[in-house]
Amino acid sequence: MGYLKYIKALYAKPKANLGDIYRERLVELRKSDTIEKLEHPTRMDKARTYGYKAKKGFLIARVKVRRGGKMRPHFMGGRKTKQYRRRKVLEKNYAWIAEEKAARKYKNCEVLGSYWIAKDGINYWFEVVLGDRNVLKTYNGYKHWIAKTPGKVFRGVTSSNKV
Repeated sequence: MGYLKYIKALYAKPKANLGDIYRERLVELRKSDTIEKLEHPTRMDKARTYGYKAKKGFLIARVKVRRGGKMRPHFMGGRKTKQYRRRKVLEKNYAWIAEEKAARKYKNCEVLGSYWIAKDGINYWFEVVLGDRNVLKTYNGYKHWIAKTPGKVFRGVTSSNKV
């Protein structure tokens, strides 16, 4: 097996396989900001799956997303049928929300994909692979969809929101 398959096997059961490393990483992640730009990905196997290469134009952002249901703002006020339900039912998963957060922060970049890093009782952490449109439109193979179709994540075309 190549080294990427070993990394993939470790993350199949992170608490059992990684143990103390996983717990130490959770302590660091809790102290971190909501969106952070990283030098290199934590999971190289997943980043490569979504098109990451260690060259100019690609970047990784770690995004923290709160777990739990979403509540409707201003629940009371009027007798409307939709307001009987207090919880807001979103059709988005946590990865999609993380991709949207990263796309809003890095406006000149296009979301290529995202993958799970860790979770605890309060948060999920995802790493989002982003490609800079201005740099990648000169590379062969990328110029067609990155330059011509911006905002993939907001239209629901990335891998996390294709259900």
